[in-house]
Amino acid sequence: MKRCIKQKTTDLQTDKRPTKPFFSRNTEINRDWTNILNLTILKMSKQNYNLLLADDDEDDCAFFKEALDELSLPVSLTTVNDGVQLMDFLATISSGDLPDILFLDLNMPRKNGHECLTEIREKEELKNLPVIIFSTSLDNEIVDKMYEKGATYYIRKPGEFAKLKKVIENALTIASQNDFKQPIREQFILQP
Repeated sequence: MKRCIKQKTTDLQTDKRPTKPFFSRNTEINRDWTNILNLTILKMSKQNYNLLLADDDEDDCAFFKEALDELSLPVSLTTVNDGVQLMDFLATISSGDLPDILFLDLNMPRKNGHECLTEIREKEELKNLPVIIFSTSLDNEIVDKMYEKGATYYIRKPGEFAKLKKVIENALTIASQNDFKQPIREQFILQP
């Protein structure tokens, strides 16, 4: 019996473990754990987030929903297909039932995202609605205009599904940590 104990003690003493903490050596793993922690906080911070997606592209809407489903976040998603539908939808719901976040495409028929954002910011009952621009464009002039008009964040639609999931996750996490307020201009564009 003593021999087994001695052998185990010797093994422990000769174990060459790194002196630095595990997380300080690997920033990729550190980022992953931070994201997991942030998602956990997001899941615990509210029972369910009500999201509204205004986008005329049916494929983009389907990918967005699929990304949310795979992230297993506590969210419900409503979609509208153009700016007129968006403004009609927002006009029919009470201020207590407004979505927690609106993801707004800029290039939509009948009424585009620029016009919708302007109307939203002009209406007293909607002016505090967090709006995340969700567009294929990343033109600096357009980004600056959206910032000036009061969008909360700006996301360029990624072409890859994994990046879409990541940017949605980042958007929900960062927006909730920032209390859904517009950041400084340098932090306005969210990346996957």
